[in-house]
Amino acid sequence: QVQLVESGGDLVQPGGSLRLSCAASGFTLEDYAMGWFRQVPGKGREGVSCISSFDGSTYYADSVKGRFTISRDNAKNTMYLQMNSLKPEDTAVYYCAADPPVVVTAKNLCRVRHLEFWGQGTLVNVSS
Repeated sequence: QVQLVESGGDLVQPGGSLRLSCAASGFTLEDYAMGWFRQVPGKGREGVSCISSFDGSTYYADSVKGRFTISRDNAKNTMYLQMNSLKPEDTAVYYCAADPPVVVTAKNLCRVRHLEFWGQGTLVNVSS
């Protein structure tokens, strides 16, 4: 069955970097729409970055643009989120998510669509 497992969350100082990983099994990651989302307790979920299976486009939330980079290693069936220049407001539980091939842009994956498969989340804590 489809499974997503996140790792890489940690406590990091402001200005630091982390790389999150999302290991996928049960499907071929490069064929699916994929995304990273985050949630702070008491707040709604935010689409951080997504990759469209439709046109290969990527999307970044304004809050992370220029600091975060989404990527995939198809040989390892793994997706990554490289996070640089981290800020305290980046503190959240980060989730990776996947959707079977769908005609949706990366922006709408992150902002509108509810993706079907989700990982368990990994905590990123940016604090001095």
